[in-house]
Amino acid sequence: MTEITPPQPDTVPATTEVAPVTQTPAPAVPAAAPPATGIAPEPAATGPQPMLLAKGETDQFLLPRMANRHGLVAGATGTGKTVTIHAMAEQFSRIGTPVFVADVKGDLAGISQAGGDNEKVTERIAQLGLTGFTYEASPVIFWDVFGQEGHPLRATVSEMGPLLLSRLLNLSETQAGVLQLVFRYADDNGLLLLDLKDLRSLLQWIGDNRKDIQTEYGNVSPQSAGAIQRSLLTLEESGADKFFQEPALSLSDFMRKDKNGKGYINILAANQLINQPLIYATVLLWLMSELFESLPEVGDPDQPKLVFFFDEAHLLFTDCPPALQDKIEQVVRLIRSKGVGIYFISQNPLDVPDIVLGQLGNRVQHALRAFTPRDQKAVKSAAETFRANPKFEVETVITELGTGEALTSFLDEKGAPGVVERAFIIPPRSRIGVITPEERHKIINWSPVAGQYDTPVDRESAYELLKTKGERAAEAAAAAKTAEDQAKAAEEWKKEQEKAAKAAETKKKKSSSHQSDSVIEATVKSAGRSFGTSLGRSLMRGLMDTLSGKR
Repeated sequence: MTEITPPQPDTVPATTEVAPVTQTPAPAVPAAAPPATGIAPEPAATGPQPMLLAKGETDQFLLPRMANRHGLVAGATGTGKTVTIHAMAEQFSRIGTPVFVADVKGDLAGISQAGGDNEKVTERIAQLGLTGFTYEASPVIFWDVFGQEGHPLRATVSEMGPLLLSRLLNLSETQAGVLQLVFRYADDNGLLLLDLKDLRSLLQWIGDNRKDIQTEYGNVSPQSAGAIQRSLLTLEESGADKFFQEPALSLSDFMRKDKNGKGYINILAANQLINQPLIYATVLLWLMSELFESLPEVGDPDQPKLVFFFDEAHLLFTDCPPALQDKIEQVVRLIRSKGVGIYFISQNPLDVPDIVLGQLGNRVQHALRAFTPRDQKAVKSAAETFRANPKFEVETVITELGTGEALTSFLDEKGAPGVVERAFIIPPRSRIGVITPEERHKIINWSPVAGQYDTPVDRESAYELLKTKGERAAEAAAAAKTAEDQAKAAEEWKKEQEKAAKAAETKKKKSSSHQSDSVIEATVKSAGRSFGTSLGRSLMRGLMDTLSGKR
């Protein structure tokens, strides 16, 4: 992927130098430590210099060319994990590596502002004897799924895919199979699935026409289709419809550097998103998967192309279906060859499956509490993952660490884990804590992606095509019905005409027969009258003859 070098935002303040500190380190830092200068060793002939992350008996450096071997930052609440992420992110930025991090609590936004007003940071600088330490901001791009505290972060339904979407919808195995069928039908028929209404309309279309596609794609039961539709409505009500829109994120915007060569730190505002833990975990997993699918192979670069911090990592693996966990393991195992380093952040190392944990070469372990049997198991498990240090008992020290103190182990030049050391994390150069709405608004306005994602786009996709197809089918059905009604009316009219003609003919025949009968009857009557008259006359003549004596 080609890296983009946009102008540096005007919101990055100038660096502020802190006067060299001459105090000796506090007792917590072993007296045998070498002179603390805060200066990294000379860089190799090529590539960026090692990053100083912690100071103990020895300085603890994370080698950039080993940073894509992934890592783990673990510890109980309040032990300093967030500050560790803060310090690591800005150090990656300083060597030119872009970073992605989810801001779950809202206090990582301070990376965008220069530090200098934190007493605890000042004390730690003095404690560690850091000289030449300067406060400075890092270039930042804010993102937000809901589009309120950063540029909208969006993806299409097709990009999410049926596997992740099934997990997001919490579907059963049978329902997930139906969703796979829907995506396959969409691909075969050129139907773009961009937003949730596309998926709903296609699911309804397939449900209504399931008998027509059953032979080629398999059976779709009304119960499964209905269950998926209900899950989609629930997902939409949670606000996820804002995520499934266009324009979708271009991953090249995660790979930016400013004009000074610093990598941009992409901060996802997740203080609201974390209230929907399944959506939060799925969005971050989608980003990881997209990076894995999209980036080219680069082998072992001098430094990562991108470092991805996955906070609240336990949400990723909770109730994770086997197929999806296999996908996560594949991504973690292979994405390092794409130049991407993934760092999981969790309270308990047991939250991460062993097969994934074994891929995390760089470790920062803050204090753990051993109040319950599970806590004790976690302490023992964490201790066993480190390369032992004969100077202390790891399992005991884990429960004794103070705030900002950690057990660290980073990979050496050959990729072997370093001996575990007890050390204090180097404080960040930028502000620790939240920023004001005005500061956030200014950074968003001056962002190199300002205006690129702010307005949603709704282009022609499955919903519109199926709607048009449905309207045409309805029009064709209406036309066919009209033609059928017309043909039926014509047939009835024809029958009525034939019936009327037949009735007229019958009437005509009856009229003719009646007329003939009348003529015959009149003739008979006339003949009868004539015969009667003649007979009467004959009888009268006979009678008269008799009376006259002619007889």
